[in-house]
Amino acid sequence: MHNNTIVDLLAIAEEMLTGELEYRRGNVDLGFSHLRRAIELDDNLPYDEPWGWMQPPRHALGALLLEQGQLAEAEAIYRSDLGYDGKLSRACQHPENVWSLHGLHECLSRRGEKVEAPLVKARLDLALARCEVPIRASCLCRREAA
Repeated sequence: MHNNTIVDLLAIAEEMLTGELEYRRGNVDLGFSHLRRAIELDDNLPYDEPWGWMQPPRHALGALLLEQGQLAEAEAIYRSDLGYDGKLSRACQHPENVWSLHGLHECLSRRGEKVEAPLVKARLDLALARCEVPIRASCLCRREAA
C-alpha cells in the first residue's frame, strides 16, 4: 500500500534517536553525524503520500546546531527544509513548516538580519496561528527555548 518499508523508516528513527542521545552524552560531533545520516536516509526515501517519515530530521539537527552557536549551518539546514535554497526535490521540502520557520527566524534574528527577518516572521506568525501547542524552538530536543 505504501512505497516505503518499515525497515527503511526505522533506520531513520534509529539515526535520529542515536544522534540525539550521543549529542546529550556530550559526543556532539558523533550526534551530528547520526542526524546527518538520518537526513540522508529521509531524503532518499521513495516518494509517498503521506510522507513515509513524518518527522523531518532537519529540525533536530538545526536546533542542536543553534544550541552550539553554529548559526550559518543551522540557517542552511532550515532554508533547505523550507525549500528556499532549491537543493531538495519538491517532495523533500516542507514549505511553511512552523518548526523550520521558527529556526530560520531565530538564525536571522541572532545575526541581526533586518530585511528578511520580518518577512520570515510574518510567515512564522501565520504558521503559529494554526498551532495547537506553543512552539519555542525548532525541535523539542533543544534544551533552551529561543
